[in-house]
Amino acid sequence: MARPVWTGVLSFGLVSVPIGMYTATDSHTLRFHQLQRGTSDRIRNRRVNERTGKDVGPDDIVKGYDTGGEYVLVEPAELDDIAPGRSKVLEIAGFADLDEIDPVFFDRTYYLGPKGKEYAKVYALLERSLARTNRAGVATFVMRGREYLVALKSENGILTLHTLHWADEIRDPRQEVPDLPAASARTSANEMKMAEQLITALGIDWDPEAFHDTYREKVTALVKAKQAGETVEKAELPAEATNVIDLTEALRASIEGARGGGKRSAKGRSRAEPGKSALESLTKAELYEKAASAGIAGRSGMNRRELIDALTRGAEAA
Repeated sequence: MARPVWTGVLSFGLVSVPIGMYTATDSHTLRFHQLQRGTSDRIRNRRVNERTGKDVGPDDIVKGYDTGGEYVLVEPAELDDIAPGRSKVLEIAGFADLDEIDPVFFDRTYYLGPKGKEYAKVYALLERSLARTNRAGVATFVMRGREYLVALKSENGILTLHTLHWADEIRDPRQEVPDLPAASARTSANEMKMAEQLITALGIDWDPEAFHDTYREKVTALVKAKQAGETVEKAELPAEATNVIDLTEALRASIEGARGGGKRSAKGRSRAEPGKSALESLTKAELYEKAASAGIAGRSGMNRRELIDALTRGAEAA
């Protein structure tokens, strides 16, 4: 069984229940060591005194806040002393409608469990009440020297805790992202209708098991190939941007491709034979994969249109 990353008391009103918080997700990112080029020598990070260059042990390190040329020293124990609830209480301030919490605020997810069977009834009561009301408990608590804003939710019969970004951590997209369309930007009724038809035609059922980390797989394959002294084919070039002039035609061809027959896969793409209308709905990456499977020469230098034409000629010749 996993060990809790935090334990404390969950409190709402005059009701409280001891809980443990458990990590809900794993990261499968492949990690590389840093080596000096031309050697097998590891590169390591060290804590050193920048004045003397000597190593400093963790027990000799304190926190210092720069006030503009002068440091105010703070001991870790002093931070624990001022933590709200001494870092052991998760007190719910209130219950918000889940639909009102913008997804951009959500960060990490944790599972909550009662610390003992004798607290199962209180735990179940809160979980089921949240599920029936579609609300989330909003609270703050301190963990590992940092205060978190959190939302407590009911999901599939258990309580989950989602850390949230603070309001001042959310950037204004209108200030951060250039070239966003203005609210007055016009789209024709025909373009809007076809875009909606395309979205409907590409509709899928949400199935997270149907997706996997293909980049991680390719990195693993690269490592194995280099270990065996083999070479690996370079990745396909990214898809080209759609010209505004050709937008209507691109939408029409995409709809035809999406409706072109064959059972839809989990990613919402047709499994039809590579007729031209079906090829039009594929990305350049997918076209390149088909060209590689078909053994089309010169495919690495082709643009999207050339890949479609080459695959079409190959299908007609067959």
